[in-house]
Order: sequence, then C-alpha cells, then structure tokens
Amino acid sequence: MKLIERIKAFTSLGNKIDQLSGEERAEICNQASYLNSWFVRGSVELSLTGICCFLNKDNLTKWIRPNNVSDSKNKKVGITMAGNIPLVGFHDYLSVLMSGNEVVIKLSSQDSYLLPKISSWLVEIEPRFANKIHFAERLNHVDAIIATGSDNTARYFEYYFRNIPHIIRKNRSSVAILMGEEDQAHLIELGKDVFSYFGLGCRNISKFFVPKGYEFTKLLDSWDCYKEIINHHKYANNYDYQKSILLVNKIPHLDNGFVLITPNEQLVSPISVVYVETYTTQSDLKREIKVQKDKIQCIVSANGWFEESVPFGKAQQPELWDYADRIDTLKFLSEIK
Repeated sequence: MKLIERIKAFTSLGNKIDQLSGEERAEICNQASYLNSWFVRGSVELSLTGICCFLNKDNLTKWIRPNNVSDSKNKKVGITMAGNIPLVGFHDYLSVLMSGNEVVIKLSSQDSYLLPKISSWLVEIEPRFANKIHFAERLNHVDAIIATGSDNTARYFEYYFRNIPHIIRKNRSSVAILMGEEDQAHLIELGKDVFSYFGLGCRNISKFFVPKGYEFTKLLDSWDCYKEIINHHKYANNYDYQKSILLVNKIPHLDNGFVLITPNEQLVSPISVVYVETYTTQSDLKREIKVQKDKIQCIVSANGWFEESVPFGKAQQPELWDYADRIDTLKFLSEIK
C-alpha cells in the first residue's frame, strides 16, 4: 500500500467518524460507558472530534511530508495502550500504520471497545489494513515497542524491552500560567483544560502557577458552568475523599463545591484537586518550568502568551506534530532497523 493510499484511507475514516448519525454515536458512547463509567458521552465525543481533526488530508500530508516514510517498511511495532481517557493511544496507532508498518496492540482493559471499532471501519474502507492491524494479549515477536504507563511500570518496560527499539512514556502532567489579568472568557476556557475527561488525561491541567497575591474569586465564579461534573459518582467520590483529607490535616484550600484548590509544589494533583504555586517574576517562573520540563506535557496561558504554551481551552486539541513527551514518533518509526 502506497503512502498516498494510506492518506486517502485515513481521510475517509475521518469523514466516516464525522458523519456518524446521532443514533450511531449514541450506541458507541453507550457501549464505551458501559465498559468504563469514566467514559461518558461528552468524553467520547471530545475524543472522536479530536481524531477527526487529525484525519484531514491537508493535516496528514503536512505531518508526513518532513519525515522519511517508506512504502517498503513492514516492521511489527507493539503498542501498550493506556486507558485513562478514550482512545488516548490513537496517535501512536495512526503513526505506526501511516509509516507503513504493522501494529500489534495490547489494549487497556479500561478502553477495550473503541479502537477495535474504529479499526473495523478502517478495514472496511481499505481491506489491505486487515493484515496490518493485530490485537494481542502479549507483545511477543515485535521489532519495536511504544509503551505508556506510570513511572513504576516504565521501569519494568525499559527492562523487558531493553533489547529492541522502544519509546517508553512515563507520568506527565500539564500546567497553566496565570497573570491575574485574565477575563471571564479566558477563565471559562481554562476550565475546559481542567475538567475535560474529569481531569484524567496527561494534557489536563493539574497545576497553576500564579503571581503572589492572586485572587481566586473570579476564577471560581467563572467555573460555575462546570458544576454538573459533581453529579458523576466517581468524580464526586474523589472530591469527597480529597476534601476530607484537606480538612482533617488542616491544609489551606479553596472549595467551590466541585473542585478544590490548594498550595502544593507537586505537579500531579488528585482528581478534583488543582495545585497552586506562586511566582514573583516571570524569570523565576521560566526557570521553574525549565527545571520540571521533563515532567510537563503541555503548558497553557491566555492566548498562548507564555513561551511554548497553547491558549486556554486548547490543551486537549494537539496537532499531529505535537508529539507526546516531545519524542518524534514518526522519526523513531523510520529508524527501526
């Protein structure tokens, strides 16, 4: 299969997803939610919308053009899929198939329905992909591996797959930079980055850097439009638990009834909690961000004013060339021997 044919097939897949009827979307979302109650309809729809943005002929061509993609490659590349948000490993899946290789997928038990469903549509569109897509319980006899997990499982992956080319992804989280001058519209957009997928994704904002003396009242008032999140039982359980910990330990915090904001120098906060750290000058802030760069997936700021950041509300809308952990997946795939 030539590259132009692969681009055509994935473009058609994007059109297929975009043109799903309301009934078809409801069935897919219901099935995903049945298997994982975190995968509510809004989360699945958000993921499908992001995939449609990927699967655009112009975007695919722009992404592929700078890379050494061969039509003769036929390596088996294993992927261990995470299951924290719907279809979180789709970019790796797309990268392997667009590079001309075969993909061997170990699904997460938390997300075992959506990718096989999408793969079935791709094979309907281009039957030659049937021999390129494999689902397996164990990733034996692969030529390379892309694995995602916690810092602990990453150490296991690095040892187990030490003899083959690999990308091993560890824990990362995302941060927001605030100046104190953001208007309500900006703060509402920031709420998307915090609350989408219930905060479970590595591109969700779990930490704020704010100037000393920052007043949170306007921020919390702006987020009133997200209050329905507390009606999700799992989110509510996390909120109640985290609130009790803060209260018992007498840790200072702000609480608007569905999210907790508390000072903490750590980057990764629990579900329903946002950590806050203050800065004095932008120079100090830039040094702090540089020190923690390897743990940060995405930075957001109002209109993207801070260097290497994206605007509020765009954390969950990466481009094809916005690689996870800043590792060029296509370059890695092109160099497999």
